[in-house]
Amino acid sequence: MKRIETMSTILLVEDDAALAELIEEEVRDQGHETVVTAEAEAALKQLSGRQFDLVVSDVRLSGEMSGIELLQRSRDLTEPPPFIVITAFGTIEQAVHCLHLGADDFLTKPIELDELATAIDRVLTRRAVTAHFDRSRHAATTREYHGMLSGSSAMHNLFDQIGKLAASDAPTLVQGESGTGKELVARALHADSRRQRGPFVAVNCASISPELMESEFFGHRRGAFTGAASQREGYFAEADGGTLFLDEIGEMSLALQGKLLRAIQESAIRPLGADRDRSVDVRIVAATNRQLEVAVAENQFRQDLFYRLETLTLKVLPLRERGRDKEILAHHFIETLASAQGKAIREVDPLLITALLDYAFPGNIRELENAITRCVTLAVDGVLSAEDLPSRMREPVDADRQTVIEVEKRPNDWQTLKSLEAGYIRKVLEATEGNKRRTAEILGISRKTLYRKLEDA
Repeated sequence: MKRIETMSTILLVEDDAALAELIEEEVRDQGHETVVTAEAEAALKQLSGRQFDLVVSDVRLSGEMSGIELLQRSRDLTEPPPFIVITAFGTIEQAVHCLHLGADDFLTKPIELDELATAIDRVLTRRAVTAHFDRSRHAATTREYHGMLSGSSAMHNLFDQIGKLAASDAPTLVQGESGTGKELVARALHADSRRQRGPFVAVNCASISPELMESEFFGHRRGAFTGAASQREGYFAEADGGTLFLDEIGEMSLALQGKLLRAIQESAIRPLGADRDRSVDVRIVAATNRQLEVAVAENQFRQDLFYRLETLTLKVLPLRERGRDKEILAHHFIETLASAQGKAIREVDPLLITALLDYAFPGNIRELENAITRCVTLAVDGVLSAEDLPSRMREPVDADRQTVIEVEKRPNDWQTLKSLEAGYIRKVLEATEGNKRRTAEILGISRKTLYRKLEDA
């Protein structure tokens, strides 16, 4: 992460005057303003009266309130500041306890000034990146339209187009990659039309067996074919007076395409086994992620049906071409999915944000939502971690840093993955002489994750 360049205001809570002076000098050398107090009670008053960018506090203090209690009380503030805990009595259990309470980092005495500087820089950078993420979301002119959210001017133009085309009953073709929200576009067309009180019937053409397609779309009479023990209305009849959405229409058989064209032209269908047509009042909205022009050229799609559908066309942009929408939608999904799961997300790993912004999302909005769902579900102590993203979205491992683990040839001697991991962590700890910050960097994990793994080992 890029080092934070702006001056921040840091509250230092330390009852050892010599250590406080040493830390204060180091913090000022970093270009930050420092407010120093020796007691947690005084620190709490400071926090109640002004906003600090970071609190650095010893655990053992001379007053009645400990640094841990100060950490707990600070979490009740409207905007709790990031918190680094320092103690000479550090154990893994105490570290994990502080992190569970909301501490952002944990250092042990004797303090190494370069380690302190790195911790302060890391926490402030994380805060700055998260703040930028929030500002970007609010700075963009975000518009919500029938369940679609966007800050992209191109998408806003699409919303306006939908509003105009909704007044028509003509067949409409919605084009776009998988996961871009084509069904939401179809539902918006329906919601803004005169048919809004009528049914909206969505059909995935790729999921219907070719043998059943005609029956599914146009219905059948009892006894029309073997197994037709009862009458079926069909999708056209179900959508009468409303909208029939045909997703993945490019997967429809040529034979059924001809019958669909007739239904559109005649506003009538003939169920299997029936001897007369039935009138239907249905608007067709079709969607595809294929280039239908190519399918026509390859004789996989009827040209006359294509011409009929392309009268009105809407194109949905892929997520990678929608400017800041990745940030806007990511924040939206974090809020809604966390609320749905009853979780409070207090921190978003900057590496997660970076990974999301750098990833191309070939699966578009659906893939983004699935990734956020995974991270929210796996979040520990209200922290969304980049480690919980699918591996394809994370930074690939440098081949030079990969480690080969030899496996015994005899199955009875094989170890569990957890055992291998614990052993490797211990070896790295030994190599770094117990330096947990360096160990976490080598392992490519956060210190919180390292503490958790050590606790579980």
